[in-house]
Amino acid sequence: MVPGGYDAVMEKVGGKVIKFGDNVNTDVIIPGRYLVSIDPQELAKHAFEPLGPEVQKRLWSSQVVVGGRNFGCGSAREQAASCLIGAGIKAVVAKSFARVFFRNCINTGLLVVECPEAAEAVADDGELWIDYASGIAVVHGKEFGFASYPESLRQILEAGGLIPYLAKYVLPQEKALKG
Repeated sequence: MVPGGYDAVMEKVGGKVIKFGDNVNTDVIIPGRYLVSIDPQELAKHAFEPLGPEVQKRLWSSQVVVGGRNFGCGSAREQAASCLIGAGIKAVVAKSFARVFFRNCINTGLLVVECPEAAEAVADDGELWIDYASGIAVVHGKEFGFASYPESLRQILEAGGLIPYLAKYVLPQEKALKG
């Protein structure tokens, strides 16, 4: 089981949605003053803090964060992804992402999907389900396609992120070569 809450045999990931608009900055996702920690659960206590305690409470009861365009813009901090994992978020779906945030999600083991149609169709507090292997997002029974992950990125996600992937696949090969 990876930190985002799914495993390799599970076909659907998702659940209740908390929805945000365009240009959600990493400083809003996790304010810079909390970057002294790398613990996802500790960081999660401060996720979306600038938006107030009601938004934070709703975040903790959601499984999917949905955003508009340019979600995760701003500073290149991996804690913006890991704090969402600590809050129990299983996936982030948006119309588009800041590239660094997108890759930070993959590297921390958080499913991230660019699907403008699904992001538009789902309501705040609605449900969204993702079959990442097939490249399908489902909202109210309607399917929306998205580009499925290449095998290399799926392996990183299924391992739980880049560091677990390296520990599982790369380090054993290096040890075998040094033999």
